[in-house]
Amino acid sequence: MAALIRLEESFSNRPASRPVEKKDAGQLEIQLTSWPDDVRGIPNITLRSALFGSSRSSGQPYLQRAEIYTQRPTQMRYTGPRLDQGDLDVWITLLHIARRKPMGKSFKTSAYELLKQQGKTDDGNNRKTLYKRLFRLAAATLEISTARHSYTGGLVDSIYRDEITHNLVITLNPELSKLFGPNEFTLVDWSIRRSLNSKPLAQWLHGFLSSHAEPIPMSVDTIMLMAGSLDTSASSREQNLCRALAALQLASNHHEQPFSYEICGGHLHIKRKPSNSQYRHLGRKQSKAKWNGK
Repeated sequence: MAALIRLEESFSNRPASRPVEKKDAGQLEIQLTSWPDDVRGIPNITLRSALFGSSRSSGQPYLQRAEIYTQRPTQMRYTGPRLDQGDLDVWITLLHIARRKPMGKSFKTSAYELLKQQGKTDDGNNRKTLYKRLFRLAAATLEISTARHSYTGGLVDSIYRDEITHNLVITLNPELSKLFGPNEFTLVDWSIRRSLNSKPLAQWLHGFLSSHAEPIPMSVDTIMLMAGSLDTSASSREQNLCRALAALQLASNHHEQPFSYEICGGHLHIKRKPSNSQYRHLGRKQSKAKWNGK
């Protein structure tokens, strides 16, 4: 489970603390738990679902309260334009910039900063694509129900652009902070994700595997449904999955996070060497299981 080492490094390095709540001038401020610059904090529900799919969104229809395939027990409905991994890059970049700021309060940024954070050049085509993705995110509405809480709202509350300076003012819903509770988000290695640009299925797999400390075998059909694949051919789905896994394995090996995989009987099996922190996580899990069995 190549990507899983850093991926799982991500999992085990996730802060277990809750979003920070601070009082300022008599008002309660909610701030995301911060994380280093070389990772991106992403809610697990977006990594374990087809919300940001592995198929390109171009030309896809507008969805109206469509049920999104997701890992149980989470349930999700979505209204808005179909989103892809490029849209996810923009959204997590906004979260990355906003992580040290009070949620719900507007923050200033620019197309230049958003593109720079994604490792993209600030040219006309990239700006045009960026604005399209920002507007798609602003048009998105989620209905999420988990075992602990529910959320109905947008991914981006508002976007203001000064047409003269081209500065952007972004507002995120403060309730999004609830998606960053203990063990509910993952720190994804940004270097690996960036190296998988233009490989959306490999990017989705990277995020999905990163969110699990101990991935279990899953059927190819289930994985591709959760990845939001629009491929209707079973043989084509498996071929695409193999290509994506090979790309992910290569990128992970390059970043010294090797893993191995095998597709056997229509199921994907991942193997990797857990990090020290992952061993501790799994050890606590086993100890709890033994205690509950007494």
